Amino acid sequence: MMNEQAISLSEFNRRIGAAMAAPELRGVWVTAETVDVRTSGGHMYMELIEKDAAGATAARMGASIWASALPRLNAMFAAATGSGICSGIKVMVRVSASFHAVYGLRAVISDIDPGYTLGDLLRRRQEILRRLTAEGVADMNRSLPAPRPVLRIAVVSARGAAGLGDFMHQIATSASRLRFELRLFEAVMQGEQAPRSIIKALERVAAEADSFDAVVIIRGGGATSDLATLDDYDLAANVAQFPLPVIAGIGHERDRTVLDDVAWLSVKTPTAAAEWLIAQGMAELDMLRRLAAETVRLSSEQLSGRLRRLDYICAMLPQLAAGHIQQRRSRLDAVAEQLPQLVEAVMNRRTHRLDTLSELVEALSPAATMARGYSVLRVDGRAVSDPADIAPGAMVEATMAHGTILLTPIIEKTEDYI
Repeated sequence: MMNEQAISLSEFNRRIGAAMAAPELRGVWVTAETVDVRTSGGHMYMELIEKDAAGATAARMGASIWASALPRLNAMFAAATGSGICSGIKVMVRVSASFHAVYGLRAVISDIDPGYTLGDLLRRRQEILRRLTAEGVADMNRSLPAPRPVLRIAVVSARGAAGLGDFMHQIATSASRLRFELRLFEAVMQGEQAPRSIIKALERVAAEADSFDAVVIIRGGGATSDLATLDDYDLAANVAQFPLPVIAGIGHERDRTVLDDVAWLSVKTPTAAAEWLIAQGMAELDMLRRLAAETVRLSSEQLSGRLRRLDYICAMLPQLAAGHIQQRRSRLDAVAEQLPQLVEAVMNRRTHRLDTLSELVEALSPAATMARGYSVLRVDGRAVSDPADIAPGAMVEATMAHGTILLTPIIEKTEDYI
């Protein structure tokens, strides 16, 4: 056994407590992330943690905000960020080390800087946007052509959520009575599971992309720190590259997420998303009405013009007919005047032709042929050209140019010798 005198545990804790009273451990500004925030007995308890570059917890300490300071700090933080102090946010707090003999070492929070929390949220959002821009996808969804009209809507939201109810109510009670085709794709819209859940819902929409004109992502407003879970790179990249226009209606007036920066259209609330859809539908109807009115006007003008032209033609028809008849009559008179000359010319051509044919016939006639020394032999009045056609002793009549004589032919047979 050692000779040193032992002290009680309470004495040991007292000495630790005395050490905690050192000035350098009191009123120190510390940056950390909050987890396990809870209230009890008017006090707020939490764990402050610090993560290393790999995301592992590098430091942890329990912290408290006593009831005497909690209303003031919570109200100040909510006024700046839109929510009270909660888990999962980065904070800058003024702390003093406190050691209790029973409950051990804690950090007592006496002040908080809301600007640090807001700055961290903004920094995270800007980092995501810079990454998407470097990858060349940040503006892809915003660059999609505007669908006309936008009536077939895929709605990504949590069933039963107040934001979804506001959206549906606005659509249903619109005086426009436009018929929208709405289909809900359920997703978790808050908490750490929200980004992955929304991505899965969008994947289901993409599988039926031809059935929709656009996608609406809606949820009601909430704590800025709660909405911060939507500042997720994977979710933002999915929305930025989605094949259909994405309309983001998330949060209230002062709330903003990275989805607002990459979506085709960003509106402040689910109700505003419904109002935009109704407004664009009404604009399309107004355009159709204007086109219909213009079509009727142009058709009426064309019809009136045709009717006026028809009336003019009807009025001019007698004069046109009379003029046409007079023109034809004048032409007939001209033809009648020219007819004797035309007939004479035709007769001359025909007479010349006949003369030519007469000369040809005369030149080819039997008389002309016989005048050249030829004769025609006939037996019993029948012309013959082959001696074999003349019977022995038959009389042959020979007709010449200047008369006819009778002949008794002597037919000698000749023999062919080989």
